[in-house]
Amino acid sequence: MKLNQHLKDWKQIISYRFPRLSLPQISGLATWSFGMVMTQSSSLTKVSTLIAKVNQEPENTVRQRLKEWYKSGEAKAKKGNKRASMEVTGSFGSILQWIIDLLPQTTRELPIAIDATSIGQNFTVLSVNVLYRRCAIPIAWKVVRGTEKGSWKPYWKQLFQSLKEIVPQDYLVIVSADRGLYASWLYEEIVALSWHPFLRINHQGQYCISDSSSWQPLATLVTPKNKNWSGQITCFKSNPIDCTLLAQWDDDYTDPWLILTDLNPVEADVRWYGFRSWIECSYRDVKSDGWQWHKTRLRQPDRSERHWLAMSVAMLWMLTLGGEQEISDAQPLIDDHSSASFPIPTLTLSCFINGLLTVIAQLLNGQSISFGRLFPLPLNHFSDLHFSNSS
Repeated sequence: MKLNQHLKDWKQIISYRFPRLSLPQISGLATWSFGMVMTQSSSLTKVSTLIAKVNQEPENTVRQRLKEWYKSGEAKAKKGNKRASMEVTGSFGSILQWIIDLLPQTTRELPIAIDATSIGQNFTVLSVNVLYRRCAIPIAWKVVRGTEKGSWKPYWKQLFQSLKEIVPQDYLVIVSADRGLYASWLYEEIVALSWHPFLRINHQGQYCISDSSSWQPLATLVTPKNKNWSGQITCFKSNPIDCTLLAQWDDDYTDPWLILTDLNPVEADVRWYGFRSWIECSYRDVKSDGWQWHKTRLRQPDRSERHWLAMSVAMLWMLTLGGEQEISDAQPLIDDHSSASFPIPTLTLSCFINGLLTVIAQLLNGQSISFGRLFPLPLNHFSDLHFSNSS
């Protein structure tokens, strides 16, 4: 086999960023993620066909190698006794560290969203995602069967623990989640990481202002006329939690935003919750706009988790290129890479699609594989913007 030079360059990048993986695991991750980008698909058939053509080797050989990669944790599915299993959880910290390394030195903010998405009745994917320029990068995930019963609590705890102590302590990490995921243990789990929950709750229930014994309905806290409120409270009579409550009800909202956080009212802005809507955009990138994962024929959760590792790496690659292109369209890059200096151009394409088009153009122009940097939009950039009423 004569390895394609572009694929060889990409393999070197993957090898540097995932030092704990074995050489076969690195090769599989590089091949899968490279193939996904070039075919805009996570299909085994499409990726193996492309790689076979560029490496000038039998398609069935490539197909078998790619299958063995996502089966690499299953002793019965592997050939040979020396193949090491790959626990995808061990790579979550490497992805997050990669993102931190790509951020400007002046950056001290990191918006994160957790969410659950389903693929029909086959799977539910629980994911932790770094939010970036109206897109999101999965950094930790758990795939469960769509029909599986039981609590997700152990899975979420494991995901958070896999990311422990990666982010510098002086970062402001905001973790948002919609109303369907709120739980007091989730709030406490996020705080235990020295991160800050930004969890939306329903307007049922009651609250009590600090130093008061009077309980009031959450539904009366804000109205379309009295649009904003913030303060330190005890929320819920059953399973009470001492926290800060941020509330906002804009004119075209169906319901108010009620956000629980551990930050002081003067330190937080309820509109930061608008970042969470970017997770919905990322599902389009994983599915119809990008990797076509909604068409997957995989049915085993652990194999799907390894597939998601390749999709996450491919996503990060595209967003670094797409983000740099957005900045280039707005104004030239500056030496210190200060994200606050870059206005947002009028966007006709997502950061993800921009990245896909950029890498194709680079290769057609005979350029080598490149990997960009990350230029996040600061939290205060959105303080005066209006967000839709995402759940």
